[in-house]
Amino acid sequence: MCEQTMDKAEWVALFRHIGLSEAQMQAWHQAFEARHPEAHQAFLEWLGIPAGEIDAIRHR
Repeated sequence: MCEQTMDKAEWVALFRHIGLSEAQMQAWHQAFEARHPEAHQAFLEWLGIPAGEIDAIRHR
């Protein structure tokens, strides 16, 4: 397994830097969840996001 090098804030900053809006970031999560739900869960855990927040992100 790879070592964590970015946290949630750094990913959000990266997405904002490339011009993604809040709606586009939500669409990214929705597409990730629809196509690869287990990988999406693992990614959110890797970011260190608390379980309750992960549930909210995955069910939007």
